[in-house]
Amino acid sequence: MSEYSRLGAQTRVLACFLVVGGSMFFQVMPVFAEPGELLQLTQTIALPDVRGRIDHLDIDLDGSRLFVAASGNNSVEVIDLRAGRRSARLEHLREPQGVAYVPEVRRLFVASGESGRVDVFAGNALAAVGHIDALEDADNVRYDPASGRVYVGYGSALAVLEAPTMQLVSRIKLSGHPESFQLESTGSRIFINVPKAEQIAVVDRKLGNVVSTWDLGEMRANFPMALDEAKHRLFVATRRPAALLIYDTETGKRVSSLPIGDDADDLFFDGERKQVYAICGEGAITVVQQKDADHYVAIGQVSTAPGARTGLFVATQRTLYVAVPARQSAPAEIRVYKVK
Repeated sequence: MSEYSRLGAQTRVLACFLVVGGSMFFQVMPVFAEPGELLQLTQTIALPDVRGRIDHLDIDLDGSRLFVAASGNNSVEVIDLRAGRRSARLEHLREPQGVAYVPEVRRLFVASGESGRVDVFAGNALAAVGHIDALEDADNVRYDPASGRVYVGYGSALAVLEAPTMQLVSRIKLSGHPESFQLESTGSRIFINVPKAEQIAVVDRKLGNVVSTWDLGEMRANFPMALDEAKHRLFVATRRPAALLIYDTETGKRVSSLPIGDDADDLFFDGERKQVYAICGEGAITVVQQKDADHYVAIGQVSTAPGARTGLFVATQRTLYVAVPARQSAPAEIRVYKVK
């Protein structure tokens, strides 16, 4: 344990053995950190009358607005971050799952699973300006500022949209429904979790097709993903078992893995602090420290609430937003954490 004693008062850790795929290996499991040791809860923003599952979030930095896909409520909740309260609601969206705000054209793209389409809203008033149909189970959305294109995971494919014109320009076929995916900013690749195919697909967005697939080995249910482009590392969280997998993006090989909390649905890499935040539906955020490109240790967990498994990390604000669904008599809310 001497290697970890240098962490001092920041956290406490517990040594254990983990058996995966018949192999036993040593890991360091976190004991819950004291409140505020890793992430400091600074604000709670209530979302009254929001029911059901809450999916993904995005932000309008210039306008200080947070967009929350309240999929179970069939709405997108718009939060005024300056006032610390909800300022608007986009209704009748039929299971909104993914949101992406495009600041250059001041448009919000909302992907809805049940309606199978992307709705587009514009300006301060978020007026409806168009929609793109034939996108079955539309889900995660990402924006590529370099090309001005929006990528939408749906069905068993990615849809490629032009943000200024809202036109569908192409579709990239996959071997199953895409969950989280990440775009390189210095290259042309997209890394995509495809849990039904038990793989990570790699797409070249210049070629418009899959150029490689990476095996999950003994792991299953790969949903969230994050990218450390500087060190060529891809982070993938699985649910069976609950683990964080680290891949070398140059070789496609897994270089490390470690246990995390159950039911992770969002994953973020903090390049400044070299930390990974896994938002886990069991009711905790697992914080993982990157020692170097190939070595990682879970340094603690921060308690949230059962079912809170999505959020948004905003590096420029040093802030992690966590969506907490309504439970019993407690309303839904957004918890705002500052990274220590």
